[in-house]
Amino acid sequence: MSLLSVVLGAGLALLAVWMVRRFATFRAQRPADYEQAGGEAFDLRRHLNGPLVCDGVIYGPMGRVMSRFTGDFDVRWQGNAGVMTEVFRYDSGKVQHREWRLTLGSDGRITARADDIPGEGQGWQSGPAVLLRYRIRLEADAGGHVLDTTDWMYLTPGGTIVNRSQFRKFGFKVAELVATMRRKEAL
Repeated sequence: MSLLSVVLGAGLALLAVWMVRRFATFRAQRPADYEQAGGEAFDLRRHLNGPLVCDGVIYGPMGRVMSRFTGDFDVRWQGNAGVMTEVFRYDSGKVQHREWRLTLGSDGRITARADDIPGEGQGWQSGPAVLLRYRIRLEADAGGHVLDTTDWMYLTPGGTIVNRSQFRKFGFKVAELVATMRRKEAL
């Protein structure tokens, strides 16, 4: 086998990996993919407002469920500024509190801050979907690692929000979260 064949083969393999990562994975989604999607558009001030219930699971890097949780959220808006208070109860008995501070831009952009988010998260509303990207610092008992997060929320026709998030360290997926959020009074 000639050196040219090896180099060409390696180049094609790298191109194939890049193509899959860019066009055929969870992180390949873009807000523009949902601009023309049918149905009701996701409006954070309307759909993420008031008391909500969240149920979900967290998968480890091998795809097995590592944790299950229920959360009570309360979201309040004043104009384009919102505060989302979250209380999570995990199957381990652990309780976790988080408060998001959200700001909406007139162009659909979102800025998100929380105490365990170094810097600030950036996001976009587009059609029935919302994307947030941020870094999250895990609690000390979970290793204290800082993970890169891609967080998508999708509005269903019935008003339930389906949330899928992936958490990465050094580019490798270390966890995934799937959850639903719905108005508390709908229970």
